[in-house]
Amino acid sequence: MNVGLAVTRIAQRAPESLALFDGARTMDYRTLDERTNRLANALLTQFGLKKEARVALLVHNRMEVVEVLVGTVKAGLVYVGLNFRMSEAELGTCLANAEPSIMIAEPEYEALAARLAKARGIPLLVLETASYAGALAGASPALPAAAHGVFPADKFAIVYTSGTTGLPKGILFNHSAALQHGTTACIEYEIGEDARYLIQIPHNSSVNITMVPVLMAGGAVGFADSRGFNSFGFCEAIERHKVTHTFLVPTQLARLLEQDPGDFPKRLSTLRILGYGSSPIPAERLRQLIEKYGPIFIQLYGMAEIASIGTLLRKHDHVRALSDRPQLLASCGRSSYTTTVRVVDDKGIDVPPGETGEIIFGGTHTMVEYFREPDRTEKVLIGGWMHSGDVGRMDEEGYYYIVDRIKDLIIRGGYNLAPSEVEKVLYTHPAVLDAAVVGVPDEKWGEAVLAVVSLKPGMKATEDELLKICKASSLSSIKQPERVEIVAEIPKNTIGKIDKKAVREKYWVGRRKV
Repeated sequence: MNVGLAVTRIAQRAPESLALFDGARTMDYRTLDERTNRLANALLTQFGLKKEARVALLVHNRMEVVEVLVGTVKAGLVYVGLNFRMSEAELGTCLANAEPSIMIAEPEYEALAARLAKARGIPLLVLETASYAGALAGASPALPAAAHGVFPADKFAIVYTSGTTGLPKGILFNHSAALQHGTTACIEYEIGEDARYLIQIPHNSSVNITMVPVLMAGGAVGFADSRGFNSFGFCEAIERHKVTHTFLVPTQLARLLEQDPGDFPKRLSTLRILGYGSSPIPAERLRQLIEKYGPIFIQLYGMAEIASIGTLLRKHDHVRALSDRPQLLASCGRSSYTTTVRVVDDKGIDVPPGETGEIIFGGTHTMVEYFREPDRTEKVLIGGWMHSGDVGRMDEEGYYYIVDRIKDLIIRGGYNLAPSEVEKVLYTHPAVLDAAVVGVPDEKWGEAVLAVVSLKPGMKATEDELLKICKASSLSSIKQPERVEIVAEIPKNTIGKIDKKAVREKYWVGRRKV
């Protein structure tokens, strides 16, 4: 069993049921099944790809994401969905790691994809062009035999995310993990054949948490442009397609509240589940959301390395929080059905309820590895347990609370970025002595990027100068600091190392207390 065969199964049972939607475009399961068969056969016969070869995709949110994912799986290949927000250098790092045998892109990214593909000597297919249409037209519409040669332990997908070093990490999942997680998501998010799930965040983050479970259940997967969230456009998409499920990051939820002219609750009335997570959200804002839009919210806490779901603050938990347990709004919920969550000390021993330690995860949908990076894998996947790098605690009822992060990652609008990347750019200015980049509370993004800088004696630099250096660098827009503060001296610990905790505490005003 795999998600490719799941699509074929639904096409046999309900061929005319809605499979995909994207703006004004829609596709039923019969069409999706035939097109993915053709794509799979094209990859195997026309391009000669062998089992577990990688297929890289560079597009923004659109229906063809599912088409490429399913076609890749049916061919027994490995799906590599790239984050279109990454810079060319970052994408190059991902491709150097994945070593795909073919790249698929859309016209908007054709020039960039052509450079990347040429540098690696691999073919490029471009959507909406004769090359892609011709490849499908010239391939068989029958299910390839390769689809039945895919087994649970075989490689399914590589999901790229950023880490503390700033270099993208390729998180490898097998088919067993994808299907186990898909089943869990169906249960936890109440996903069935009548589900219409709108993907509003970047598609590369939605493979395991959204696409696989919805396709397994025979629901419909929809796509909205994630390059700029518009509350009115979001409501229009919900109304047009009668969307039942979606997921937003706190930044988007804040904008929804701010822009609501009063009719949003009515326009969003078909929503049964609105998931949220990825960065901190003030408890008071969460209370406002529940009071305005109803008990439709589920908070997710996890990490890409466990396919996403670790703990959930479920709908009934939110209701309870509004009645007699307000502190639950500061919690990230209780463990999911198929994940064991522990809080351990530095020796890996469980700490008692109420005490803090590192949160670790265990379960069947944990990643196989960071692709081709055994040393990096061994640092976080220890004895089968995935170490989150987050400090938290569990109360007597099994609710988890995130207290701090071991890592220095800044979570901006749901996107993880590494301060070291920004610091390296700041250090290129001849006047900079020390630089510390930290996340600080931000109403719009969850966390904003603040650069604290001290200067060499007798030398000068202005905030504008330092901001311009960052803008002129290879840093992507989401990694640009919002402001630079120049100080006489940055706090250091006893061995002279910059004390990030001390820096953060000075500016972390209004942080959610637990």
